[in-house]
Amino acid sequence: MCSGPLTKFSEQLEYATLPDCKLLIMSPDLLDSVLLQTDFPDLQLHASGKVRDVYRLGDEQLLFIATDRISAFDYVLGTGIPHKGRVLTQISLFWFDFLSDIVPNHVITAEVEQYPQAVRKYTDQLLGRSMLVQRAQMFPVECVVRGYISGSAWKEYETTGKVCGIKLPAGLRESEAFPEPIFTPATKAVSGHDENISFEQMVKIVGSEDAAQLRDITLKIYKKAATYARQRGIIIADTKFEFGRIIWRKFVGTSCRRRQPFLSRLPAGPARSMSRRSRSLRGARWMFNLAGANRGRRA
Repeated sequence: MCSGPLTKFSEQLEYATLPDCKLLIMSPDLLDSVLLQTDFPDLQLHASGKVRDVYRLGDEQLLFIATDRISAFDYVLGTGIPHKGRVLTQISLFWFDFLSDIVPNHVITAEVEQYPQAVRKYTDQLLGRSMLVQRAQMFPVECVVRGYISGSAWKEYETTGKVCGIKLPAGLRESEAFPEPIFTPATKAVSGHDENISFEQMVKIVGSEDAAQLRDITLKIYKKAATYARQRGIIIADTKFEFGRIIWRKFVGTSCRRRQPFLSRLPAGPARSMSRRSRSLRGARWMFNLAGANRGRRA
């Protein structure tokens, strides 16, 4: 795997991209811009979320573009973070490649020169922040896995001693590691917040066979990713995945959002332990305060 600091040249910025470690060259003007919204009038907009714009390319393919928008829960703030979409896309590509031995994924290519001809004219907006993917039938659940008791899981545990119907030992402390990671599914909300559900409720939604397989895949992915991150000084406290079905592939994680820091609770300090909420990701708290003050627009 390629790694290392950015190498700046007089006219261009050169850095290694994942997972194929090809060098991506961009002009300073392109790198200094912030993309808040795409505008491809001759392409069919399929969906526009808090961060990503998705275009439909025929019946079988989608074009995902990660913008530089900042989302804080139910709000999109009025300003963006330069290069955020490129960073998110490269993180996604790394994890899709790293975890492909456990489950196949939907990525066809992230190389703009391999996109359909009608798309390539938007190269300046697509370079480094987009991917062409196979369309899939999504499972209507979020596959959440927790290695530490934090966030909504801690609140539920304080009240009931359970998390998503799972009875836990008494006396756990906030942000303490579980003996083994637990699978805590949630409904997939179109807007607003997802709602935690029990595994039994998940079975009623997707069926027992699919529920069991999604649970097993989720736990395998988390364990491999968490081990990799821990060896590099990062604790992944919890995260979530989205899966779908493609006719020629039984299971595929079709969301670009799989295993990214914005959907994973990370401690702000060294990876020795999680010790209460003061070590939660501080950026999320800052954005939440802005959203609470209604400084953004409704997503």
